[in-house]
Amino acid sequence: MTSDLHQRRRPPTEEELASIPWLVLLLPKEHERAVNALRVGDAEKGDFVCRVGRPVTYWFGTVSGLLKMSTDNEDGQTMTFTGVPPGGWFGEGTALKREAYRYNIQALRSSVVAGLPLDTFHWLIDNSLGFNRFVMNQLNERLAQFIAAREFDRLNNPDLRVARNLAALFNPVLFSGVGDLLRITQQELAYLVGLSRQRVNEALIHLQEEELIRVEYGGVRILDLQGLRTRLIDRRNRDNEPKESVL
Repeated sequence: MTSDLHQRRRPPTEEELASIPWLVLLLPKEHERAVNALRVGDAEKGDFVCRVGRPVTYWFGTVSGLLKMSTDNEDGQTMTFTGVPPGGWFGEGTALKREAYRYNIQALRSSVVAGLPLDTFHWLIDNSLGFNRFVMNQLNERLAQFIAAREFDRLNNPDLRVARNLAALFNPVLFSGVGDLLRITQQELAYLVGLSRQRVNEALIHLQEEELIRVEYGGVRILDLQGLRTRLIDRRNRDNEPKESVL
């Protein structure tokens, strides 16, 4: 954690512990060790959870709120990789290699962030089959997510960009705390997608008209996640089809 957030760390409440998806996979001895080591921090909007170049000290997860993973390019422009809604844990690759962060994690709104100390993370890797399976599933799902993100970022279609980001944020493996309703504002979604709020609003209207989502007060409800993913593939294929020449 960054210094300010680290100073605000505290033991998690029972309710916060209940929202951590991998704890139920641990045996009693493993569970006790993890719970005793876990700490949570109350991040304010704009706070950094971790920053590029800083050494890894915790494995992090979002208990409540919304974080974003991003980096800055040589021109000083910010490139956002993904959002991290409730139930999402991140940085396991960095933690496994004990290397410095290659990205920033920042709170888009007031959020509660959990941290498992690095030494406890590696103890669980060495001793817990259930924990290993969870981390392996995380790595596999995240790889698929970033491959898809790379692919769709090549398309100059704002509706697809919004749809792809929404599909990723509703991923039940990576973000088990979201369910079918994601608490997010259009401005926050605009930050994640890299478009204006107005353009995001237009895309949400189009997706709602197709009955894939429903925009509600303070969030977006998914109506057909599989349909959204399928529609993404269909739209991508249509956009990439060679156009017939007309003489």
